[in-house]
Amino acid sequence: MTATAPSMTAPANGWCALSVLHGRIEARVERALQAGHDLSVREYSLLEVLSRQHSGEGGHLQMRQVADAVVLSQSATTRLVTRLEERGLLSRYLCPTDRRGIYTDVTEAGAALLGAARPTHGEALREALDDARRDDALRPLVEAVEALGTRGA
Repeated sequence: MTATAPSMTAPANGWCALSVLHGRIEARVERALQAGHDLSVREYSLLEVLSRQHSGEGGHLQMRQVADAVVLSQSATTRLVTRLEERGLLSRYLCPTDRRGIYTDVTEAGAALLGAARPTHGEALREALDDARRDDALRPLVEAVEALGTRGA
């Protein structure tokens, strides 16, 4: 079964293939993270994004920036942060220079869980891409994803 249909326009075929690839990757990674670490893909992504923060200029993200980075609405991101905070994986505090701003940091427990989950995430991603490479319609997208990963490396 292919990801695209001959009757679709080229952009529609491309969009369909991208959607299929994303769905397959997300499902594979979700299963692996849930089974191995009791983490969803969204939770993992949030921990990953927040773990890259630093104390230097512009090093902490505002909630809307976090929402953009994990591709969720601000309200969904806030709910996700709250869930992970309740699990002891994140902590929140007021911005020292703008009392209206709230920052979120990964706790030691969150960093440990993220560290343990990274290999699982990487292995599941690799397996999903290898499987997708077997589909002629998805192979160019897999190659594009891999090429993007080597930029700047």
